[in-house]
Amino acid sequence: MLSLLMQRILLFGAGKSATCLIDYLIAESPIYNWEITIADADLKLVQSKAGHSPNVKAMALNVENIEERIILIQNADLIISLLPAPLHFIIARDCIELGKNLLTASYIDEVTKKLQDSIKAKGLFFLYEMGLDPGIDHMSAMQLIDSIKKKSGRIISFKSHTGGLISPESDNNPWHYKISWNPRNIVRAGAAGALYKENSQIKNIPYEKLFEDCKEVFVKNAGRFSYYPNRDSLSYISLYKLEEAKTFIRTTLRHPDFCKNWKYIVKAGLTDDKKNLQTEGLSLKKWSTPILGLIRNDDRFMFDYLGFFDETPTPAAAKTSADILQTLLEQKLKMSAGDKDMIVMLHEIQYEIGKSAQEIRSSLLVKGDDHIRTAMAKTVGLPLGIAAKLILQDKIRLTGLHIPILPEIYEPVMMELEERNIRFNEEVIDFSKA
Repeated sequence: MLSLLMQRILLFGAGKSATCLIDYLIAESPIYNWEITIADADLKLVQSKAGHSPNVKAMALNVENIEERIILIQNADLIISLLPAPLHFIIARDCIELGKNLLTASYIDEVTKKLQDSIKAKGLFFLYEMGLDPGIDHMSAMQLIDSIKKKSGRIISFKSHTGGLISPESDNNPWHYKISWNPRNIVRAGAAGALYKENSQIKNIPYEKLFEDCKEVFVKNAGRFSYYPNRDSLSYISLYKLEEAKTFIRTTLRHPDFCKNWKYIVKAGLTDDKKNLQTEGLSLKKWSTPILGLIRNDDRFMFDYLGFFDETPTPAAAKTSADILQTLLEQKLKMSAGDKDMIVMLHEIQYEIGKSAQEIRSSLLVKGDDHIRTAMAKTVGLPLGIAAKLILQDKIRLTGLHIPILPEIYEPVMMELEERNIRFNEEVIDFSKA
């Protein structure tokens, strides 16, 4: 029997990735007696996503307004943050002070790690990396890893690939890409370089070389994609308990043409977000000059498409090269009404059981409904919504700072995701029979 006690959920952020989370919370709210407050700098955006649900309060909020922020957190039972990553620390600090549990899809950063002892001491539960990648990748990988280990399997190689891509029926530009999430994250993707393990060797790839010589992988029912290593894979080896694995890498999938040409943008320094530019009188053609000595004539059309060589002025509000590039991407790679995006994920795990050598290939393919209820919004938002429900029902009783790698988190979440048609297809290859 469900409790009639009202529970209050506070969501910070109503951007691209929040749409399906908001839909989920609204749909479940009358069943579980939830009151949902959604706070964002753009009130009209919140209202457009909340509709006329009687269980939702739409709020305009400058997150840096301490008094307003504190009042909202104080009156909530559970906090979800979909704000830009640098702002999570502000919310996390307030949640510790006010004794509130926190959910977010973002990575655990170094400043948040320093809060671990305080979170634990207060008996709070902070769940980070609870979206798509990171999120569903962790949960689905751990299901496979734990299953293999229960059979006394020894994992030799772990590769996990994820891409937020455009669905083939909406693919009508030479980059084979459209923006379905935070455009700044696309501009700065890979900026921290990458660390991973390959054939027992530690690889440290700087940003400038990240998109060079991208390898390819075939995903059943989706096609062939290039991939580049994603951030620091090494930090997950101990979390996944795969110290014995000779290869451990987490990657991002893109169309081969995207990777091949994005490397020129990086090499030309056009993704830089540190150096302030003097944009008065600066044309796009002049701004993009550094790339001319790098690209081949055969590839020029890719950059013509984005407007790199136009004589028009750079955006007036732009302060850095990254700002200019982001504006161009938002204009030229925008999802149109009716466009569909596509999430592709693939785990490749090689392992040994006795004298048998096997590989499991577990793949996920999710398509969006349209340009608003995207596959990205589904796969980021639904894990957060399901986790929120489990916490409020007291079905997850952990404390401390976590990512979703424990069975008590991933088992019920993955079960409900499967019920909502977010499910993996698995293929096992037995090399000993080849």
